[in-house]
Amino acid sequence: MGSGKTSSGKKLARTMNFDFIDLDEFIVKKQGRSIAEIFKKEGENYFRNLESENLRLLERISSTILSVGGGTPCFNDNMKWMNTEGLTVYLKLDPGAIYTRLKNADEKRPLIAGKSKTEMLEFIHGSLEKREKYYSKAKLIVEAKDLSIKKLSERIRNSPHFQN
Repeated sequence: MGSGKTSSGKKLARTMNFDFIDLDEFIVKKQGRSIAEIFKKEGENYFRNLESENLRLLERISSTILSVGGGTPCFNDNMKWMNTEGLTVYLKLDPGAIYTRLKNADEKRPLIAGKSKTEMLEFIHGSLEKREKYYSKAKLIVEAKDLSIKKLSERIRNSPHFQN
């Protein structure tokens, strides 16, 4: 959350002449309601199962940058599945930088809605701590602070895992 997956993904897709799909946007269009509404009415477990189901609907897409939510790799063997299907990239960012990016976006993000600065920082730090074991399984780990899309594109194209 807040690492720049969607904004970087869109720029990367343009640079590499790929398509771009944001999994959350894909789900919102299919469900006809926001992620926040799904969380509120159905709960996180329901959303995580819906997320996994929709992720797998995108099987065998090629020449596409797919942006997934921060929790996606952590549930239902999604990271293993994504690593099998393509090149996974972890945009790594420290908790303070994530907080700076998220502090005014809590109404759109159900996991941080209504939290104070201290609570948000604790949540971000705790989430990263729990999720790192999944994120670290990505085939390519990139420092997201001051990310250069050109350099990221080169790293991806030069990765032994890249297939176009």
